Amino acid sequence: MAKQATTAIEFAGVSRHFAEVRAVDAVTFTIADGEFFSMLGPSGSGKTTCLRLIAGFERPTEGRILLHGRDMAGVPPFERDVNTVFQDYALFPHMNVRDNVAYGLMIRKMPRAERYARAHEMLEMVKLSGLGERRPGQLSGGQRQRVALARALVNRPSVLLLDEPLGALDLKLREQMQEELKAIQRQVGITFIYVTHDQGEALAMSDRIAVFNHGRIEQIGAPAEIYDRPATEFVAGFVGVSNLIEGAAAERILGSSRPFTVRPERIRIAASGTASPGDACSAEGRVAGLSFLGATTRYKVDIGNGTELSVIRQNSDGLPSDDIGVGDTVRLIWEKRQNNMLAADKR
Repeated sequence: MAKQATTAIEFAGVSRHFAEVRAVDAVTFTIADGEFFSMLGPSGSGKTTCLRLIAGFERPTEGRILLHGRDMAGVPPFERDVNTVFQDYALFPHMNVRDNVAYGLMIRKMPRAERYARAHEMLEMVKLSGLGERRPGQLSGGQRQRVALARALVNRPSVLLLDEPLGALDLKLREQMQEELKAIQRQVGITFIYVTHDQGEALAMSDRIAVFNHGRIEQIGAPAEIYDRPATEFVAGFVGVSNLIEGAAAERILGSSRPFTVRPERIRIAASGTASPGDACSAEGRVAGLSFLGATTRYKVDIGNGTELSVIRQNSDGLPSDDIGVGDTVRLIWEKRQNNMLAADKR
């Protein structure tokens, strides 16, 4: 029998109010030991407040937060078995890299030889071996972020909190660090709780994602579930690009006005009048715009009833085909199983 995962973090009806603002509003969820769990949402959605509540920097107005089964009410931040990595690194500029990493161990009065050995071990893990004598100002942004990560991990916390740690990095470095963060999380085996507004980042690294909106969680699930089966219109629009079809347009395509979504890359664009399989959905429309994006071309197609669909076509043969242009009438075809139905009460 497989070993049942234990719970690292539990939120039970947690709210955090600032005067009239409900930054977090009756949130309930659990995070398993060893899980890479992301809190995803726009600015002001409540995700960072949840992270601060776990760290002990904020106190809940209502509800309970448990860390490995222990109620955190009244427990100060320094007594919680968590550490935080911030976007701005928060390194000491007057200390070298080794002493920055070993700082938490020095506060705990660990002997110098032992704390330096631990710091060296952490620097090796984040691929900064040999840079221990440098000052933070002599490092690149990506290297400083690795130092911040090593410093947070050197105390061996049971939970690591990461507050948009890659936000200041350029795209290529951010993508590289995403891979490294996930690899480090697997290596150390502890719970990572990651806050981000970048849906691509959350999809790439997470075991599960909680999508936040206005202080509440709209959906929790694995990345593929969040992407392929968004529970609400908000999730469909925030996580990737999704077409919302409703009202008369939905009635024309499916025979029901119940709203549904379909992802742009799941739609095939073809010449007007192209036959479609009997079990497929289809719609005729006019190309209102197109954008060449390198690997793909994105089309905007007006299918009437005030509905414009986005369609992504792979440029697998190099340059995009010139058989479809702005103003052309086209037929859009997709499999019915690609439709994600939205219940009215989930919008």
